Amino acid sequence: MSASAQPSSESAERSADGTLHKADAENFPVAPFFLPAAWRGDLMAVYGFARLVDDSGDGDLADPAGTARLLGVETAPPTPAATPSAQPGPPGPAEVAFRLALLDGLEQDLDRVFESALHPAAAEAPRHPLMRALVPLVDRHGLTPEPFRRLIEANRVDQTTTRYARYEDLIGYCTLSADPVGRLVLSIAGVSTPERIELSDAVCSALQVVEHLQDVAEDLACGRIYLPAEDLARFGVTEEDLAAPVAGAAVRELVAFEVARARTLLDRGAPLVGTVRGRLRLLLAGFTAGGYAALAAIEAAGYDVLAQQTKPDKRRLAAKAAAIFAKGR
Repeated sequence: MSASAQPSSESAERSADGTLHKADAENFPVAPFFLPAAWRGDLMAVYGFARLVDDSGDGDLADPAGTARLLGVETAPPTPAATPSAQPGPPGPAEVAFRLALLDGLEQDLDRVFESALHPAAAEAPRHPLMRALVPLVDRHGLTPEPFRRLIEANRVDQTTTRYARYEDLIGYCTLSADPVGRLVLSIAGVSTPERIELSDAVCSALQVVEHLQDVAEDLACGRIYLPAEDLARFGVTEEDLAAPVAGAAVRELVAFEVARARTLLDRGAPLVGTVRGRLRLLLAGFTAGGYAALAAIEAAGYDVLAQQTKPDKRRLAAKAAAIFAKGR
């Protein structure tokens, strides 16, 4: 490595560490201590990829210019004067173009991941450290590019789609943004079957809907609304209502409706836990319990997701995980 390339690489390593540390803020344990070390490493590699892609699509990278240079992305990030951080709102055209270019660069690096797994001696190594971490994972478990590409595509959709007309449209988005993660977990554990994939998709889509409910105010500040337009109309909620500092009665009724809908979807997928044993069963119980605990937190806040971002109580989460582990659902 040349001296000129070294600072960019070192910056990327520091940025990668910061990305992985975001796992502590998730609703569910990403790679808990009770799993075998190999599983923990594999799950953190998947998390690192997913978080890197999300941060690229959301404009949350610690060093976007450095990441772009590392990936060979020629589109330059907008100047601070063009996108002042003190002014929240949807990204401008230049920022959208930069994010899309970053996502293209990540997909090209993903191609390097699979080329390196297939032809380690001849292929160009992935450029980003979080992408390089995927190579042994892909090789060990015979993973395909499809779930990784879907996660990238979800972030492309985020640059062009900011409203969803129907609940079915939102679930269609979840098939890109959430379901691939569950499928990767099943593949890593070596237990992927059509039945388990169907149940996993329901759990992952439910978790994504729950996250959208927690982040209504934050998403609106970025110009996005993940609450279906048909539901807004049904409860008489306007976008101005969602921008209020405190949720009014109509917003609370809408959120209560979406909470019930998310719980039904989570109930549909929860039997996945009972189809496996041992430490994987405990992991899946933790994922599922994270969703239930987050819904409980929203309920405890009186369905006001505007005044503050609700977070699940850790004791409630642990109790729920134990109950799901014991019952298998």
